[in-house]
Amino acid sequence: MEDLRAKCPWDKKQTLESLRHLTIEETYELTDAILEKDMDELKGEIGDLMLHMVFYSKIASETKDFDIADVLTAICDKLVHRHPHIYGDVEVANEEEVKANWEALKLKEGKTSVLQGVPKSLPAVVKATRIQDKARGVGFDWEKPEQVWEKVEEELNEFKEATETNNQEEIEGEYGDLLFSLINFARFKNIDPELALEKTNKKFIKRFQHLEKKAGEQGKKLHDMTLAEMDVYWEEAKTL
Repeated sequence: MEDLRAKCPWDKKQTLESLRHLTIEETYELTDAILEKDMDELKGEIGDLMLHMVFYSKIASETKDFDIADVLTAICDKLVHRHPHIYGDVEVANEEEVKANWEALKLKEGKTSVLQGVPKSLPAVVKATRIQDKARGVGFDWEKPEQVWEKVEEELNEFKEATETNNQEEIEGEYGDLLFSLINFARFKNIDPELALEKTNKKFIKRFQHLEKKAGEQGKKLHDMTLAEMDVYWEEAKTL
């Protein structure tokens, strides 16, 4: 990175802001490799992300703010501080107590809300999951999955009622409440909503592309086919 910043026109030009969207893209490529269980690809994507971390640190070192050593020292110090059950005399019985201690320590560090640690730019589904996790960490949570499911049914009924009106804002609001409650229920069932939805996305893409392929083999275009004709290939795709 020292050489690239000194000699490469593209690398010289980069700033914290210009790298941001590239880092987001690299992160999604990493998650794709994880979902595909492609370990060779995963190795490469981890390297790409690590390069970005070094790049940000190099830029910061040029303004005398911090360097990569400061970054690594800081995270080590944080991990020691946030794990008193490992590096101190605190005792914990399970994972939930670890999470509760983690959030309590963050508040002692100056944060005024446990929700401050949820990035504003997270995708909405991921953000909802993190918000619920944070709230759970301080004891604000349902006691049983059955209670959450009752909430899902309540929100579903409210959404149905809203759809019978012409108030788009109300419909969207109730739809958001329904999604939030479903994400909450997923948490109680140890389901990652983002992962579950992405798996469904991939499944749909695979089946739809099979439909396109079969239509092409018959010399047809999808918009010229009836739903009944398309459904034959769709059902076929489910068996593959």
